[in-house]
Amino acid sequence: MELIYSTGGREKYYNVISVGDCVTRAICNATGMDYKEVYDLINSYASREHITKRKKQKSSARNGVSKDTVYRVLTDLGWKWIPTMFIGKGCKVHLNENELPEGTLIVSVSKHLTCVKNHKLYDTYDCTRNGSRCVYGYYIKEGAN
Repeated sequence: MELIYSTGGREKYYNVISVGDCVTRAICNATGMDYKEVYDLINSYASREHITKRKKQKSSARNGVSKDTVYRVLTDLGWKWIPTMFIGKGCKVHLNENELPEGTLIVSVSKHLTCVKNHKLYDTYDCTRNGSRCVYGYYIKEGAN
């Protein structure tokens, strides 16, 4: 899968290299929304999270976002979750061009979210593990494809 290096527009606002903003970048790359707009949107959703015994801190657009908050943000933006991995079934879909559909996808892999547009990966590094990285599922825009 071809890698298109993209920060999602982060450099317009922040001059950093190593941050956990993959959710922000993936949404920016998939939607074309401004980085700061997405950053602020995620943080507004994160501010409504509750701290529990299992969840020790709230999500942050800069340092990581919980799966529940990712789901709420993306479904509110009109994206639909398509699961590809199920309990006891093993990995069926990998992060490679032969196993993902055409179009714009926000793909969930272990501890990472990335954007794939027409079989091209938009990210700051090649997270495919040579096409063997397991895809937990992906978001696709409602009404697209």
